[in-house]
Amino acid sequence: MEELQKALQDRGLTVTGLPEKGRCLYTTKDFYPGEVIISQEPYVCVPNNSSSISRCDGCFASSNLKKCSACQVVWYCGSNCQKLDWKLHRLECQVLSRLDKEKRKSVTPSIRLMLKLYLRRKLQNDNVIPSTATDNYSLVEALVARILFELIIWFNQFGLVLCFSYNKSLMPAFFNNLFGKDMSDIDEKQLLLYAQMANLVNLILQWPEISIKEIAENFSKLACNAHTICNSELRPLGTGLYPVISIINHSCLPNAVLVFEGRLAVVRAVQHVPKGAEVLISYIETAGSTMTRQKALKEQYLFTCTCPRCINLVTGARMMAAVASCFEILILMELEDWKEALAYCQLTIPVYQKNAIKSLTKAVEILRITHGTNSPFMKELILKLEEAQAEASYKLSSKDE
Repeated sequence: MEELQKALQDRGLTVTGLPEKGRCLYTTKDFYPGEVIISQEPYVCVPNNSSSISRCDGCFASSNLKKCSACQVVWYCGSNCQKLDWKLHRLECQVLSRLDKEKRKSVTPSIRLMLKLYLRRKLQNDNVIPSTATDNYSLVEALVARILFELIIWFNQFGLVLCFSYNKSLMPAFFNNLFGKDMSDIDEKQLLLYAQMANLVNLILQWPEISIKEIAENFSKLACNAHTICNSELRPLGTGLYPVISIINHSCLPNAVLVFEGRLAVVRAVQHVPKGAEVLISYIETAGSTMTRQKALKEQYLFTCTCPRCINLVTGARMMAAVASCFEILILMELEDWKEALAYCQLTIPVYQKNAIKSLTKAVEILRITHGTNSPFMKELILKLEEAQAEASYKLSSKDE
């Protein structure tokens, strides 16, 4: 932790622990819109390969690919990416090559990410590849795990996977008694899936010093700390683990944004972040309603957001008014009073149109900072905004006449 603090201090940052939030990233200097707050290469990453699309393990390119002739799992776009990845892939290739053809089909990106996590740790422990203050396995160990995976540990300790797979009705009652609280919202299918994944990784590696418990704990960390790597058009390419970036907490009113330059994760300020402020990004899509955002955060990250936007009563009142309007329209449609329903819709459209243009303008302002204006994606987005603004202006002037 001391080495990390020293490395962050040189960047105008510090890690602080708070009882209600855990670790937080704070600034020790001012950051201004567009300025890079922190960047990090992934500790491990994998492309999101599937039966329909494959990508290079080095640069995530999807053209001119050749499959590794030994393991028949990993793809590269050329010798340069293959050479850069060789130290790690040499070990991965060995363990994957032991699998028969059918079992190799079970090696999903999530499984590969876990395999590469342990293989990279081994390479660093053996001094084959270097460790730094911001690139070492101890940072992975410090990440927070989800309670769901603590349950997997109990599953394996008590040998209950098979039992519950035959009688799922036993599961909630067992864990209610075990933990002394209501565990009825456990997703049994997901729980069993992750238990099977931990077992599969254990079988592939065949390292006696690594237990299923440890693998399950690390799957829990990946579930709420790994990031989806996107291109400049915000299309997902792969998944990566960035242990320092993962320290940054969530807000539905973020002062920074996470973007990717290739595999490099870059956090940029989207507003003035004064000295002594917490760096905050959004883990989810912020355009949704408070209810939608809270649901997504609870399901994926197991916490309830208490940022100013989520506890703002005015925002909540607006949402209730919108729900009431929709309910009114549905009643009119049920009664087949189409004329009144249409009239009601026409009354509500201008309000949503105004908010939509406002939201789009704000999004474009942020994307100008994070992505520039030269990509085809940004050029098209700016054009769409200008068209929407022109249409709204025309309608407003027509109404005045």
